[in-house]
Amino acid sequence: MSALSSWAQGIDLSRIIEWLMYAAAALIAISVHESSHGLSAYWLGDDTAKRMGRISLNPLHHLDVVGFLMMVVAHFGWAKPVPVNPYRMTKVKSPKVGMALTAAAGPISNVLLALIFTVGFCVCLEFGGEGLWHMWLGYREPAGWLYYLMSFFRCCLVLNANLAVFNLIPISPLDGSKILAIVLPDKAHAWLMRYERYGFIVLALLLFTGVLDGPLSFLVNGMARGIYAVADPLAKAIAGLFS
Repeated sequence: MSALSSWAQGIDLSRIIEWLMYAAAALIAISVHESSHGLSAYWLGDDTAKRMGRISLNPLHHLDVVGFLMMVVAHFGWAKPVPVNPYRMTKVKSPKVGMALTAAAGPISNVLLALIFTVGFCVCLEFGGEGLWHMWLGYREPAGWLYYLMSFFRCCLVLNANLAVFNLIPISPLDGSKILAIVLPDKAHAWLMRYERYGFIVLALLLFTGVLDGPLSFLVNGMARGIYAVADPLAKAIAGLFS
């Protein structure tokens, strides 16, 4: 019993709670991100994702276990790719354009999610008092249920901003490579598609060596500041309706 008690005392409960918050935030982020791909394709004329049940907010339809764990631990990761057929996107002038629009829908959805949760954070800040401002800076101090709610909103901001920026990297299989294709000449696009299968290897090497750490951190922080700049006046306006 003493050994079990010592083990229990050694558990960092706050870290476990943080992981659980990131897990919940990850499930929301991947469900909306992948569904946005499928819904965008459907609006453009391709019902492949709809027929396969991938336009759904049920995270089990999109979950990739390794990618999910990466999102919880490293705050970036991936889900099961949504099947789409750009040649069935008859509402755009070319399959390349349709694929780019469908790809862009995922990161855009994450930016919008980050904005929504940041507005929630700022609304809580308005009602919770300036004493909770330290939470935005990453410091911890018990503050009841409001602390945990704001912590969850902050996790959602961090994870969605990371996911949006990460997916905009123009390396296959990330969304950025499909968006890049829209500005490439046909010959360059064909060359890119020829070596698409090696993209994941290149991406893994860049991540493993830390080459992308600086640029990703800079872009994520910039996106977070921009989102906050939009969210703060919106939150003040919402709080004003109830004051």
